[in-house]
Amino acid sequence: MWNHLLNLFFPKSCAGCHAILLSDEKVICTHCRHEIPLTNHHKIEENEIFQKFYGRIPLEFGAALFYFHKKGIVQEMMHQLKYKGNQEIGTIVGDWYSAELKDLETMKNIDYIIPVPLHKRRFRERGYNQVTTFGKALAQNLNIPYEESVLQRKLYTKTQTKKSLLGRADINKTIFEVTFSENHHDKHFLLIDDVMTTGSTLEACSRELLKIPNAKISIVCMAMAHS
Repeated sequence: MWNHLLNLFFPKSCAGCHAILLSDEKVICTHCRHEIPLTNHHKIEENEIFQKFYGRIPLEFGAALFYFHKKGIVQEMMHQLKYKGNQEIGTIVGDWYSAELKDLETMKNIDYIIPVPLHKRRFRERGYNQVTTFGKALAQNLNIPYEESVLQRKLYTKTQTKKSLLGRADINKTIFEVTFSENHHDKHFLLIDDVMTTGSTLEACSRELLKIPNAKISIVCMAMAHS
């Protein structure tokens, strides 16, 4: 009853277009859900993400659910998730992508889901890691452990949005650190993030995880920047 009253006086709006959501809609309106540009990476063996990391890291599997375009629906959703505290977006996207990924053989071989970490100071500033709800939804639906302690961000840096590709790569060489035990040897890690742009952050994280003996890496993101 209280939820109905709250929705009556404080109606929820779509994370993509800000239209008032109908009673049967959740987080994203039906129109936006149909307009969101999908990559269909999970249906393509050597997709764009796999190709992007070819020769950089030995990737088992790579995929993103959405394409990210400037001023598009996905950009607004990611902004709401990352800066406005709308963490329910991560859950919705995680549920959505889980349904697409669950029957893939690669997903059946994943041992741990690992988020790209925030520095402790950034976490205190923001109050949350924007990929946590996404990762936990994947973990619950795919029945894979979600592990936050293996990978840490050891340096606090300003936002990388306006840095050059060379600058990002330079910084990311020293920004992450892996902590592991024998239990993590010979495991397949699914590294997750919100939006992949150059791939330098994911590459740096992967290189740390590959310090674990016989580790395998796959990558899944909510979105991928697309021109």
